[in-house]
Amino acid sequence: MLRENLRLARPFLALLAIFAIGRWTMGVRDVPYVRGHHVFSLLTLTVLGVVFYGAFARRWLGYTAGRAAVLGMTLSFCTQLVIVILTGLSYGLGLDTYFNHPTALNSEVALAAGPAMLRRLGGLVGNTLFAGIAGALGWLLGGVLPDDRAVGTTPA
Repeated sequence: MLRENLRLARPFLALLAIFAIGRWTMGVRDVPYVRGHHVFSLLTLTVLGVVFYGAFARRWLGYTAGRAAVLGMTLSFCTQLVIVILTGLSYGLGLDTYFNHPTALNSEVALAAGPAMLRRLGGLVGNTLFAGIAGALGWLLGGVLPDDRAVGTTPA
């Protein structure tokens, strides 16, 4: 199942790479966090991606709600892994990026690497589980999509 999920995730993973590079670039180019954090939001990308994948997987691939939830968790895990890696790189390279910004870490003050990475690992678990719920919600929304027999046909 993981192999199939990763095969389906290719378009999402391409967007994830674009967003991560964009977010990293904005941070190292000193675009203020409040001005630019929403431009390449990995959270928005992931939630919308998970919901859409859940909907389309139901309608056109026949996924169950559970399988759509696991697909969503797979997408979210990939996103969270990128966030953990880029947060670690930010600290390791001594750079101020959107990945180690206090607001991104739900903190009022700058955090040292250790506490920041613990928060990121918590996000890896919590957000991956949340994405399962979002994937199941997407599966529910998939019920309103036309089935493949109705696509491209016009009503009589």
